[in-house]
Amino acid sequence: MKRPRSFRSRRAPRLRPIAGLSLNRMLPNVITLLALCAGMTAIRYALNGKFEAAVIAIFVAGGLDGLDGRVARLLKASSSFGAQLDSLSDFVCFGAAPALMLYIWTMNSIGGIGWAIVLLFCVCSALRLARFNTQIGIPDPPSYAYNFFTGVPAPAAAGLAMIPLVATFEFGGSFFHSPYVCAVTTLLVAGLMVSRVPTFSGKRLRVPADYVLPLMLVVGVLAAFVLTEPWATLLLVGGGYLLTFPFSIRSYRKLKIAAEALRASRTAADEPLLRAVESSQTGT
Repeated sequence: MKRPRSFRSRRAPRLRPIAGLSLNRMLPNVITLLALCAGMTAIRYALNGKFEAAVIAIFVAGGLDGLDGRVARLLKASSSFGAQLDSLSDFVCFGAAPALMLYIWTMNSIGGIGWAIVLLFCVCSALRLARFNTQIGIPDPPSYAYNFFTGVPAPAAAGLAMIPLVATFEFGGSFFHSPYVCAVTTLLVAGLMVSRVPTFSGKRLRVPADYVLPLMLVVGVLAAFVLTEPWATLLLVGGGYLLTFPFSIRSYRKLKIAAEALRASRTAADEPLLRAVESSQTGT
């Protein structure tokens, strides 16, 4: 006797085997997760009043953040998942963590104003990262814009926002510990993040062969000073980064003007040909 169709046993659908991922493709995302853990650990240190350790954790997160993208490009393991994970990690490490650290350190002494300022810093960090994400997949920018960021990137902004904190470690006293000094610094850095100020990128910068050895020597000396005099060295690096802004703006404008002049000259040279084409189409 034939069973009704409704009572027939149904076979369970076969599960497709999940394709494994090579370690090379996982490594950039693992580095990103380590950076995220460093940012969260910075918040924990700040809650316990260990601000020096919190600052170190933020800079460790910055180093890992600069490493994951380069490793992904080197191993050809870039992916949209990794890009989104990197942006989420950046917001925690360089948006939320520095804001909470500054609020716990001194900004809470001015009440709601201090909280509003650190909230604004977080909002600007989120907007900065969202603007960066929306540029993924769009047509390539002009050639003169390759070596520039639009605004201050989130890791650099976190370092600049913590300058009063680092200066207090180095010099002591109450001036840099003032919530008003910290508020002004935080507002300026938040504005720089969402600004259109061109800043040097360095991702596509090529070092000439003659400068490779001197550059490695400078990196070695800088590493030695970071280990022996960390706070003074970080202040010098932050000040040096601020001094690059006039040069980056000037360089960007010069390259833009040169590119526009070249485009205009090409258009002027092609104009007689365009007129000839139009004349042939209209029969005049």
